Amino acid sequence: MSPDGYVDTRSQFRPEDHPNDHFLLTTVVGSYPKPKWLNRAKELAEDDDRDFDDANLEEALDDAARLITDEHVRSGLDVVVDGEMRRNEMVEYFADRIDGYEFNGPVKVWGHNYFDKPSVADEVRYDEPWLVDEFEFTTGVTDRPVKVPITGPYTLASWSFNEHYDDEAELAYELADLVNEEINALVAAGARYIQIDEPALATTPDDHAIVGECLEHIADGVPEDVRLGLHVCYGDYSRIYPEILDMPVHEYDLELANGEYDQLDVFTQPSFDKDLALGVVDVHTADVESVESIKQNITKGLEIVPPERLTVSPDCGVKLLPREAAYRKMENMVQAAREVEAELDAGEVDVGYAGE
Repeated sequence: MSPDGYVDTRSQFRPEDHPNDHFLLTTVVGSYPKPKWLNRAKELAEDDDRDFDDANLEEALDDAARLITDEHVRSGLDVVVDGEMRRNEMVEYFADRIDGYEFNGPVKVWGHNYFDKPSVADEVRYDEPWLVDEFEFTTGVTDRPVKVPITGPYTLASWSFNEHYDDEAELAYELADLVNEEINALVAAGARYIQIDEPALATTPDDHAIVGECLEHIADGVPEDVRLGLHVCYGDYSRIYPEILDMPVHEYDLELANGEYDQLDVFTQPSFDKDLALGVVDVHTADVESVESIKQNITKGLEIVPPERLTVSPDCGVKLLPREAAYRKMENMVQAAREVEAELDAGEVDVGYAGE
């Protein structure tokens, strides 16, 4: 640990043969477009008239996870995920694995979109690991470090019907203890980079104290070398900053490209003293940003943190993009990061970060 309390959990992900003195960690938030044939496989598995059972579906899921993991590797990412090929939705997937949840049918959320919103009908309990098999499979098909995204307890509580606990905060704290159990299981399996996804924080930012308490539960007992990140989708960040800096995570993943970095100044006072995972490509458009434009976005992050604290990623999950567009965005993003690194080595980039 450095004198200012900063813990470096990032250098462990630097490739041994990295070509530049500087290193900008490149990764993705989590979700990725599913191959069209995977959706067809799920339909076949649900059709009783088809000779396509759960074993066939599991093979298809394995194939998709292997394919997308390899796609991330080919794009050049330093840390990969499997694109969440086994997950149907970020709350439903976990609720289906947590005792105490039940499903009562889809709920209309906007337009013609429906969400199978679960209900908490009893005490939530941790029965068996949620993501360990997924992590072990992914690490078995790549030699790159693997990040594990987990939906956070605040979002799991906020996006569910609470029919058992006195209030949402109590439910969130109970869920945070379960997430802590899952992280311990993942760490035992070898995980060293875990990202907590809390999109609900952006929609109800006044509850940042609840999220902070949840993260205290989550981080309890987690080894110091395990990198914990918090992903917060687009919102009014001024309502949660600088309070979020007190949360026990190493990295904050923020969605800024879609807003054209109009909130960048929020993070300058006080100084951003954690790692920043900066969104440098917009996941809301299929237009593929050029390498040059992404480089310009990367340098905006250098106004907030020094290069050794900057992670380069998309704004959010890219699952709604055409797959070719998603891949090209990742490829251009990695190329842009490598070029900025080389320019940093040559002293050609103005690092705007001034610290305290």
